Amino acid sequence: MNPVISMSEVTKRYGDVTALDDVSLSVRENTITGLLGRNGAGKSTLMGLLTGQALPGSGRIEVFGSHPYENEAVLSQVSFIKESQRYPDNFRVRHVLRAARALYPNWDQEFAESLLEDFQLPPSRRVVKLSRGMFSAVGIVIGLASRAPLTLFDEPYLGLDAVARQLFYDRLLADYAENPRTVVLSTHLIDEVSDLIEHVLLIDGGRMLLDQDAETLREHAVTVTGPTAAVDEFTAEHEELHREQVGGFARVTVRNTGASADRTRARGHGVELEPVSLQQLVVHTTTRNTSSKESSR
Repeated sequence: MNPVISMSEVTKRYGDVTALDDVSLSVRENTITGLLGRNGAGKSTLMGLLTGQALPGSGRIEVFGSHPYENEAVLSQVSFIKESQRYPDNFRVRHVLRAARALYPNWDQEFAESLLEDFQLPPSRRVVKLSRGMFSAVGIVIGLASRAPLTLFDEPYLGLDAVARQLFYDRLLADYAENPRTVVLSTHLIDEVSDLIEHVLLIDGGRMLLDQDAETLREHAVTVTGPTAAVDEFTAEHEELHREQVGGFARVTVRNTGASADRTRARGHGVELEPVSLQQLVVHTTTRNTSSKESSR
């Protein structure tokens, strides 16, 4: 099966700043992919290229098998919800939804109206008078109700409280189960989306660090805790991702292998094994990447 999104050796620079550096990735059909990374990592630049808002300096980009730039056949299948979206000053919420209804072939008006109620959005209020959270909710309504074959959310939750963010995740997952499509969710709130995403793209400093199924990634590392000497002996042959040490005790995260996950062997060494959350793994991988770049200077 051909991927919905494919990028190969893509680089994008703005003057002296390299926003994306030799990025390659692939996103398959009908998955929810988390595009993870810190602020300024390159997530928004990547999404802008995928939606034809800019051209790469080099490399190849394909969306539905074609280059997206000025490609109406491709862009008509894409819904891109971004934090910086702007609407005409005189537009009210209902005007935004009317425009979206005309733009997206798969638009579900009944679903859109139910989402307005969920997020308590007044249809007659002018968009420029909305709170920051309500403005974000308008984008979420469009992204969900459009039911586009490819939907990209670029930090869609800004200004939303924890309850509203959870409502977004719940509505996304429920509608995705009934109406599968390809969703890319750009976020740095990793713990909140860890149970939602099926595939992980981790970007840092413009470089792709991880492109892997979430389930595989969750088994990617293990944390070993115990007396320092015992931990060091147990982890001696494994790649170390992170270390914490207090007095004579250590807590070390290593890449997972059959041996490193062997609890019987661990007990024999007097150490305990703990699973590593997706957020911990992302933080450790990103921190390690930063340290590697600093040491190479």
